[in-house]
Amino acid sequence: MKTLVLGGVRSGKSRYAEAMARKSGLAVSYIATAKPDDAEMAARIAHHRGRRPVDWVLVEEPLALGAQLNAQAAPDRCVMVDCLTLWLTNLLLAPDGVVARERGALLDALLALPGEIVLVSNETGLGVVPLGELTRRYCDEAGRLHQDLARICDRVVLMVAGLPLFLKGNA
Repeated sequence: MKTLVLGGVRSGKSRYAEAMARKSGLAVSYIATAKPDDAEMAARIAHHRGRRPVDWVLVEEPLALGAQLNAQAAPDRCVMVDCLTLWLTNLLLAPDGVVARERGALLDALLALPGEIVLVSNETGLGVVPLGELTRRYCDEAGRLHQDLARICDRVVLMVAGLPLFLKGNA
């Protein structure tokens, strides 16, 4: 089963996705997309690491997410990705052509992956239209990515105030 967990900042999406991975009863691979480019991000990463079980396999991959999903997914494994919007930011800051290539690799991989897949992403389409060109592109790309993922995934969950709202599929 493929699940997309969306929500705003501090909505509980990572905690909910981690609980899903634990409840799966499967071995877990956790693919982290964040890069510790500053002290605040390093602290966020440390907070996430601290609450994960030590037996989970950690893969840090800021760009080649489709390839890592193909490498980690298996019928007896749950693969959790946190976070797609950080991954998208990394792609937008990479050389031209990387966004389209890696986005395509992710969507292609998801169509055939075995096992449980849990994807975490920030919902950015509920606010005002940003003023800057890069920020508008980020919101547009995130919105299109979420729509494509929602079509592929069996279950889509929107987290609000720590509560799951099932948009597609069920608990």
